[in-house]
Amino acid sequence: MSRKSVIWIVVVIIVIAGLVLLGISRSGSDRDKGKKGDKDKSQRKVSAYVAGPSQLVDEIAVSGSLLAFDEVELRNEVPGRVVQLYLPEGKQVRKGTLLIKLFDDDLQAGLKKLEAQLSVKKQIYQRQAELLKVNGISRNDYDETGLEVQTILADIDAEKAAIRKTEVRAPFDGVIGLKNISIGAVIPSSTLLTTIRTSNKIKLDFSVPEKYSPVVRPGLKINFVTSDGNNQYEATVFATEKGIDPTTRSLKIRALVDKSSPELLSGAYANVTVRLRETKNALLIPTSAIIPQEDRKTVIVAKGGKAHFTEIQTGIRQSSNIEVIKGIQFGDTVIINGLQFLKKDAKLNYLTVTSAL
Repeated sequence: MSRKSVIWIVVVIIVIAGLVLLGISRSGSDRDKGKKGDKDKSQRKVSAYVAGPSQLVDEIAVSGSLLAFDEVELRNEVPGRVVQLYLPEGKQVRKGTLLIKLFDDDLQAGLKKLEAQLSVKKQIYQRQAELLKVNGISRNDYDETGLEVQTILADIDAEKAAIRKTEVRAPFDGVIGLKNISIGAVIPSSTLLTTIRTSNKIKLDFSVPEKYSPVVRPGLKINFVTSDGNNQYEATVFATEKGIDPTTRSLKIRALVDKSSPELLSGAYANVTVRLRETKNALLIPTSAIIPQEDRKTVIVAKGGKAHFTEIQTGIRQSSNIEVIKGIQFGDTVIINGLQFLKKDAKLNYLTVTSAL
């Protein structure tokens, strides 16, 4: 073998040895990096929350309508010509105030005729009573005269009732709405004349879903705001329907507004808040602590500095918190951030810890 060939063989061996040493060095470096990465991963910091007693308010928001406590469309019972008109639009009137009078001269004349007939018959009846004492008249004639007196009295009552039908009076103390007729108009029966509604008492009608019906009872306080949303008002439930609406599956509720206000108008929309339950010592945790699964919910609880996965049962959900009914207790520390990096019995390294205690 020539000297030149030996030199080439030595060079090749040196190159191969260098490559092997370089590979070993890189492999060791990669292993070191992997170990370091695993170490860094195991030391990721998490945020935790110490569960404690909190106030929980269970409430629902529904829509409702404001109504006058009493509101009636005033209509005439009989047709006729309007001869008197007193409809002060937007003004208060007292119960029994005469608002509209229809022409009734013919009825008044008939009433006077009957009253005159009654006066004559009563005189005859009194004279016959004296004659009956001395047997100057038969009992049958006396009874017939008495029947005629009673008949005239009944006719007078009927005539007075007909006259009353020509009058429209305020059924209760209230405010008159806009009038729809003028004096002198000849109107058919059941013409809409105006409206009258109470101004000092306002009621609120709303409905709640069927599942909340056992909770809403007379005496329950509720809050509501109108469409402008500037002021909040209170009302007290005083009545409910005695059955669920089969179409909407809801229960209709009626409440009385505690304090009336000029801003509260009949027919206005109201956004109602019904407080169903208030618990002062509820166990609430942030919703971010929940690990949702197909048929259960789990949280990670810190025990002995390690992660333990615990199944829980939840109740009412709020905007950022949720009630825990079963699974953890007051004082337990639950992980609320960094859950995706944790496995069972992983060592915990905290970034922040907040508490409700």
